[in-house]
Amino acid sequence: MLTVRSRRTALAVVAAAGLFGTVAVPTAAQAADANAKRHRTVNLQLLAINDFHGNLEPPAGSSGTIKEVDPATGQVVSTPAGGIEYLATELRKARIPADDSITVAAGDIVGASPLTSALFHDEPTIEAMDELGLDVTSVGNHEFDQGAAELLRKQEGGCHPTDGCYEPGRTFKGANFNYLSANVTDEKTGKTLLPPYWVTKSQGVKIGFIGVTLEGTPNIVTAEGVKGLKFANEVTTINKYAAELKAEGVNSIVALIHEGGYPASSVYNYDCGPAGQGISGPIVDIARKIDPAVGAIVTGHTHNAYACSIPDPNGVPRSVTSAASFGRLFTEIDMKLDKTTGEIVRPSVKAENHVVRRTVEKAPDMTALIDHYAKLAAPIANRPIGYISADINGRGSSDLEKPLGDVIADAQLEALAPADKGGAQVAFMNPGGLRSDLVYKASGGEGDGVVTYGEAFTVQPFTNMMQVKTLTGAQLVQLLQQQVSGLNGAAPKVLQVSSNLHYTLDMRKTGADRVVLDSIRLNGAPVDPAAKYRVAANEFLAGGGDGFPAFAAGTDKLVGVSDLAVFTAYLAAHSSASSPLKPPAQDRVKVLGPGSDID
Repeated sequence: MLTVRSRRTALAVVAAAGLFGTVAVPTAAQAADANAKRHRTVNLQLLAINDFHGNLEPPAGSSGTIKEVDPATGQVVSTPAGGIEYLATELRKARIPADDSITVAAGDIVGASPLTSALFHDEPTIEAMDELGLDVTSVGNHEFDQGAAELLRKQEGGCHPTDGCYEPGRTFKGANFNYLSANVTDEKTGKTLLPPYWVTKSQGVKIGFIGVTLEGTPNIVTAEGVKGLKFANEVTTINKYAAELKAEGVNSIVALIHEGGYPASSVYNYDCGPAGQGISGPIVDIARKIDPAVGAIVTGHTHNAYACSIPDPNGVPRSVTSAASFGRLFTEIDMKLDKTTGEIVRPSVKAENHVVRRTVEKAPDMTALIDHYAKLAAPIANRPIGYISADINGRGSSDLEKPLGDVIADAQLEALAPADKGGAQVAFMNPGGLRSDLVYKASGGEGDGVVTYGEAFTVQPFTNMMQVKTLTGAQLVQLLQQQVSGLNGAAPKVLQVSSNLHYTLDMRKTGADRVVLDSIRLNGAPVDPAAKYRVAANEFLAGGGDGFPAFAAGTDKLVGVSDLAVFTAYLAAHSSASSPLKPPAQDRVKVLGPGSDID
């Protein structure tokens, strides 16, 4: 499985002289020894991104900003960031011509993408990443949104099996960069879906990249998307292939992991501390168990920004990084490789995140790519479908109950309440399904307050089919408890609910006890544990996704139209130019104690 690809290898030779009190002329032996030491290591630069999600155009609203400390005032400010035109410029500027530079990613390059990319099954983003110079990436959970066969087509090329090619005489070539899926195997054959690792050279020294996605991918992707696949433990898999790489003579190893953590601060350049005590979440336990032979870890999934050190199993600090999401940051990781041992010199590893500011020049090739696909998508994307009076935040809201979540849950209840549509009595929306905000200020020339189909699609890009199921009152209560216990205990995922459901969360408590049972009211009345209720949710959530198995226990399933169709119909019915939709009052979930940022 060892593959080696040659890269540019140029190293500037710097003269050096020894100073010993007074200027002395070194002997021939001293000069030779100094020369040998000077050339014992080579420099390597990694440029890393993660969770790009097809955001070719600059992300709107809070999804398109990065929090940083203003050096002039000391205050935390939100800086506009992201967009492939600016990311390309920044990466090309950052690459060091004199040293080897490899561009890597930690998954979710595509999936849950805005319309300009998603309408063409993310082929535009694959093309952009090739132009960008991406070399290798792990797969993320969203790479499986359209199933394994579609992921393989992304790598290998060819026209879409149902939609075909988008332009006459033009066939999708597939990715030049390498997708890795070390912990994803075919249930029948036991073979990895994609290669587990990729090996290249930096000035004669071999360096290997192992790519994995989170073991819990089946919990956050539709069953159809991961059908026939098994997802193994991240640590076990990485350690297995680290040993295989070492047996192949590859001693410089980097792990690309689509799993991440939660830094104590949302400021992009927050210092996690020398022992990584300022970061929590799954990546901490994973990093502490990965073989010390792995010299650096690049992560993703949580959409957070960090450049931390977390001790390896021997207690030695090791670099663990993440560059937020949507191309708003990139990570520069500089290191030295020992030419004698072939290992990463761990003390030499330095990592820093950089903001992709929109004040730099746009990369002309990326502008041309966006213009090309935006023109093809324009008839669909620019169609007005509704009006809003102010920003209605979804992903950009840090509240447990998000304004846009309220709107979507109400839309789903209204659409599925009729008896012939399922007879829904309450609706739930998963917060992770809110991919953006509805922004009042026009960015595409349509006019302030106008919501286009493209903007609505960016909010709900999965086009999951709606479902209505029957749950008992006891299962409804269990559902609410699963938000803050079990799989979601470490990072609560609070469901967005329709306006007829109210309850209290006491975040000062732990686990299921956070749900105040006697506060739960549906249509003003307590929930009867023995009664049966018709519950609406998208197919992902209704299937038990995101760690909500209570949904999967529902019966009498009725399948409706897509969540996007429900959302756009609601906007059309409840807004006009003269009477725009207002942000709803966030009064459905009362929170006691501290809240939590939910990604």
